[in-house]
Amino acid sequence: MRNRLVRWSLLLALLAAVPAVQAQEGISRKKQERTLAKKAKEEKKEKAKKEKADKDRHLDLQDKATRKRMKRHNRRADRRGSGQHKDGFFARTFRRKR
Repeated sequence: MRNRLVRWSLLLALLAAVPAVQAQEGISRKKQERTLAKKAKEEKKEKAKKEKADKDRHLDLQDKATRKRMKRHNRRADRRGSGQHKDGFFARTFRRKR
């Protein structure tokens, strides 16, 4: 008798818990998209932060002449774009022969 009572009480407890669990399992699609978008935005921000830190560390490892050369090259690349660079008129005309 006692064994039967325990079985029925366990069965009833399990059946009572199942609908409550199912109601809490799913989240709406809109909320899921928001969380994914937020996660992607945070990952992008972390990646940019890491790239900047890596770039700064690389720059700190260089000597002064190399840093100046890199800075000059970056300025020229920003002005001219990513294609093949061409020195300006005065640089081509009055270039020192090495």
